[in-house]
Amino acid sequence: MAKFDHTRFEKSPFLFLIGILLVVSIGGLVEIVPLFLIKSTIEKVDGMRPYTPLELEGRQVYVREGCYVCHSQMIRSLRSEVERYGHYSLAAESMYDHPFQWGSRRAGPDLARVGGKYSDEWHAIHLGNPREVVPESIMPGYPFLGKKALDTREITARLKASRIVGVPYSDEMVAAALDDLAAQANPDSDTEGLEARYPGVIMRDFDGNPDVVTELDALIAYLQMLGTLVDFDLYRADEDGNNR
Repeated sequence: MAKFDHTRFEKSPFLFLIGILLVVSIGGLVEIVPLFLIKSTIEKVDGMRPYTPLELEGRQVYVREGCYVCHSQMIRSLRSEVERYGHYSLAAESMYDHPFQWGSRRAGPDLARVGGKYSDEWHAIHLGNPREVVPESIMPGYPFLGKKALDTREITARLKASRIVGVPYSDEMVAAALDDLAAQANPDSDTEGLEARYPGVIMRDFDGNPDVVTELDALIAYLQMLGTLVDFDLYRADEDGNNR
């Protein structure tokens, strides 16, 4: 079989450029065209719901304080990661995130499955002074979160903006945003509507201060929800790595 003479390409910048463009174009078509032939790349997963107003505000605090810089929310399908953190991340778990918090750089542990792993008190102490519970931690403290009342003036507008980009907040959810936010942090209030709108919602005083809803309440509510919406017994991988 005759060998391909690639010296002509190497000696001619123009031919070399054309060759690169041709190869990249073929590779791009192979990867991109199939995406137009399927309805969605996001699997359907029972249990997923939009964030409650309090969780959404907590996520805003999380992003504002740069927590995503050191903590990813993406468990890769590597054995070491699954054994440490739990079931690998599903695309559906981030379907309502704008922007999503995936990544691979970790100065701290992945938080995709942190919900329910620690108590609210542990989170409150950890966020105030991380070294009280993790002596070797390099994480800065955020003691001001428990002292600052949550600014709720933009929550209704935030739900409306999220709806524009595809989050299925109903008119009822938008109208009840302020009431739902307050109810989640005060389970002694009327929570029937909140539970109906957001199945599986966690309702309690998260920061230990029932007198005011703080940024710490919101952040802990967000953290305690992460990884708790999906029943992963339904999505255990078989020996070939395919979902059942």
